[in-house]
This record gives sequence, structure tokens and C-alpha cells, in this order.
Amino acid sequence: MITPFLVALQLLTRVPVKINKKISDQATGRSLLYYPLIGFMIGICLSAIMILLHDFMPPLLLASVLLAIWVLITGALHLDGLADSADAWLGGFGDPQRTLDIMKDPRCGSAAVVILIIILLLKFAALEYIVRQQQWPLLIAACVFARTSLLPLFLTTKYVRQSGIGASLANNLPRLPAWIITLTIVIMLPVLTGIQMLYSYTIAISIWVFMRQLMVKRISGMTGDTAGAMIEIMELVILIGVCFW
Repeated sequence: MITPFLVALQLLTRVPVKINKKISDQATGRSLLYYPLIGFMIGICLSAIMILLHDFMPPLLLASVLLAIWVLITGALHLDGLADSADAWLGGFGDPQRTLDIMKDPRCGSAAVVILIIILLLKFAALEYIVRQQQWPLLIAACVFARTSLLPLFLTTKYVRQSGIGASLANNLPRLPAWIITLTIVIMLPVLTGIQMLYSYTIAISIWVFMRQLMVKRISGMTGDTAGAMIEIMELVILIGVCFW
């Protein structure tokens, strides 16, 4: 049980993790089940920093610190996926193979730069509001919901590349436990964070459906980059939703 958790921690964060044995495809697939837990841990870390520094920093500075730590914890992994997806969607001109080829290109285009600036600015603005309102539980909710969103994505969407970690995740994900975890979290989050946030989760689910349709229409499935883009967008939707109640 510990190996899939360590694999998830290694994949989603920059926490130094050492696994002394060969990682099986089954362990890689089961690691997806721990993505919500990793999101919870990231959220707890950010919340603790916010609580500890709230009385010592002005909201703008603390929001900047939280955003920087958030990026550092994840190693900008999901931001990289979002940037690659933006470049691919703009530069692919509707062609599936060209879109996939651009995602593999390590160079960063104008669409990637623009989308990263927009996402980080919006996250910063939302974090500043959350800091002022001391709504730290919603940081946890955003991190958990975003990573939970990958479970149904892998369950319902073809992984279009034939090899790599993503293929192992898709081919070895235990389906029934994944559905149980997904439904449990989707039901419990509005209860734990307040029924006022229900509309935010509803909007997030609607955007999840829309993004999945875009993936299927353009590339007939998903990739690791589009999964990273999904996490970033889901986090942003929940954070922005906090600002409206």
C-alpha cells in the first residue's frame, strides 16, 4: 500500500521520495487512487503557512508567498502541462497529430506564456481574497478537488500515447475504488466546505465536462499535459468561486 502512495507523492510533488524497489505497473496505476490525498497534503501545507503568517504579513505579500510555495511544491508540473496544452491547441490548427507533436516540444510558445500569466494572476488575486477572509479550508478543497478530477478523466477517457507513466496509470487504475473515491469526495466536499460552495463545484464539473470534450474532439483522448491542464483549471475555478460568497 505504501508504494502507490510514494509513487503519487513523487509524481505530483517535489518532495524528495526514495523508492528502493522496482515500481510495478500495478503500483503506478494504484497511485492514482492517492491523488486526492496528495492534494489534501498540499492544501494542509498551504493552509498552515497561511495561518502561521497571517498576523505577520500583509495580504498581498502573503498571497504572493502562498502562490510561490504552491508552485514550488508541485515543481510547476501542472503549469507545464497547461502551457504545453495551450501551445498545442493554438498551433495544432485542429490537426490531432500536430497537436500531439507540439505537446512533446520542450520549447515554450506565445500561447503558453500568455496562459501562464493569466492563470497565475487570477490565482494570486483569489489567494489575496482568501487570505483576507481567512478561508483556509477552501485551499484544501481546491487542491483535493483538482486532483480528484483526474480519476474520472482517466476512467472515461482514452490515453492516446502508447507508453510512459500516463499509459501505466490508465491501464492499471482500479476502476471500482476510483469511482468510489471520486463520488465520495464530490459528495462530501460541499458538506465540509459549506453548501454555499455547491455552485462552485457545479461550475467546476461543467468545465471538466467541457474540457474533456475538447480533448476527445481534438486528439481523441487525453495526455499527461492535458491532465496537468485539468488540475490547474479546476484549482482556479474553485479558488475564484470562493470570492463570490
